[in-house]
Amino acid sequence: MIVGILKEIKVAEKRVCMTPAGVIAMVENGHELLVEKGAGEGSGYPDSDYQAAGATMVDTPGEIYQKAGMVMHVKEPQPSEYDLIREDQIVFTYLHLAADEAQTRALVKSRCVGIAYETIEKPDGSLPLLVPMSEVAGRMAAQEGAKYLEMPQGGMGILFGGVTGVEPATVVVIGGGVVGINAAKMACGLGAKVYILDYNLDRLRYLDDVMPANCFPLMSNPAVLRELVARAHVVIGAVLVAGARAPKLLTREMLKTMKPGAVIVDVAIDQGGCFETSRPTTHDDPTFVVDGVVHYCVANMPGAVARTSTLALTNATLSYALEIANKGWKRAMAENLEIRPGANVIKGKVTFKAVADAFGLDYTSVETFIKD
Repeated sequence: MIVGILKEIKVAEKRVCMTPAGVIAMVENGHELLVEKGAGEGSGYPDSDYQAAGATMVDTPGEIYQKAGMVMHVKEPQPSEYDLIREDQIVFTYLHLAADEAQTRALVKSRCVGIAYETIEKPDGSLPLLVPMSEVAGRMAAQEGAKYLEMPQGGMGILFGGVTGVEPATVVVIGGGVVGINAAKMACGLGAKVYILDYNLDRLRYLDDVMPANCFPLMSNPAVLRELVARAHVVIGAVLVAGARAPKLLTREMLKTMKPGAVIVDVAIDQGGCFETSRPTTHDDPTFVVDGVVHYCVANMPGAVARTSTLALTNATLSYALEIANKGWKRAMAENLEIRPGANVIKGKVTFKAVADAFGLDYTSVETFIKD
């Protein structure tokens, strides 16, 4: 198969979807790799590294879309790419369609095969291609919360860990999954007083066992959240409903009870955000203020640490990319139950129910295509 590695064009996005080492593995499996010039520069991989790995460098994304049977990105295709996507072409990347109607309709119109990193799922319900970026985003969320509490950044001037005789910051993490536990670990490590909320008792028992003494796992409900938000210096939104829009858990009413100069970090912004007042921002312009509260809602947080993120992403995605390229999408989905839920759009049909429900579109089971 001809596989295309595209240069990211989202604002301040420096990641690349595959390292030169990944290219070597793909070439050794008999595939031809096309890499857009400059794709790896932001992550520290010059074009010469890809050439040495056996890739062919091309000048434009149009050439990749024209020739490749599978194109790979990190972020979702941007509007300038919609008309380049061909019928039956595999688009393998983070799609986050449930929060993006324009992209959903564009992929449906193209009749491509859209396979989303974020909905590939293991039998235990874990999301292996979301985990590495969730780890990065969770750890970054605590760092960004600490930074934007500083007065020059618009915050109230609170040090996460406090000092002798002075209380530390209070941090509330909503969600005890991969993002949440990584955010809480970092915040605890910086010395903050951390509350982590989840609605699953088994998860709370686990968190109670593994988290440090300055972390307090609590059962999540609106009353508890309302009370903690009013006391918090930083609130980190770390909720996920796989493939669907995030629920709005922190309302405008709750926001008004927060301290002036407090900070909220919405890691769920890729899926629409879990705070009512959230809207996507970029690394170039990361924050805005509503009711005196600083909002950090960057939709591609791991792009700020591109080298780490690219390595972690390739480690996770390469085996799936190889299987899809080796077998073709239909056989790969028929034989691998982990890849099957990754199918979000196939040949003009929406094959992920949460996406169809988000926009009132018809849903078609992926099994319909595998049986053909």
